[in-house]
Amino acid sequence: MSIVVMGVSAVGKSSVGVALAALLGMPFVDGDDLHPPANVAKMSAGIALTDADRWPWLGAVAECLRDDGDLVMACSALTRAYRDRIRDGAPQTAFIDLWGEPHLLAARAAARADHFMPASLLESQLAIYEPLGTDELGIRLDVSADPPTLARAAAEWFGRRDASSNSACR
Repeated sequence: MSIVVMGVSAVGKSSVGVALAALLGMPFVDGDDLHPPANVAKMSAGIALTDADRWPWLGAVAECLRDDGDLVMACSALTRAYRDRIRDGAPQTAFIDLWGEPHLLAARAAARADHFMPASLLESQLAIYEPLGTDELGIRLDVSADPPTLARAAAEWFGRRDASSNSACR
């Protein structure tokens, strides 16, 4: 099973994902690295992506999750439809939904200097964000905690889930 650490910009997807991957002994992939250059250019220019921009990227995310086996990936996966697109290609994917208060996220986004996505696009992501549904495989975590704490909580959830699903599947 692969894990997607999801949420809007500045929730700490990469930080939590790297820490979670280390705890689980799994490789980490940053979904941002799978964006085509045109998407990166749009976001760098402060232009929000459209669904038409995201759809091929989400296909690449699903393909990576399916083909590379068990891994942890940071990917916004902002809406149920986007997560469904990922699950269509990689059905055994679980989601760690990181969320936080908009003022906290805005402060984090404004403090980042090394990311191609400007803080100005946070609002557009918050506008379309749909929390993980209760019928979706995953857990929702509040990012007011630090990344190591969040990674441990996710690893504990994943360990319990993995153990129960293994016994049910075999």
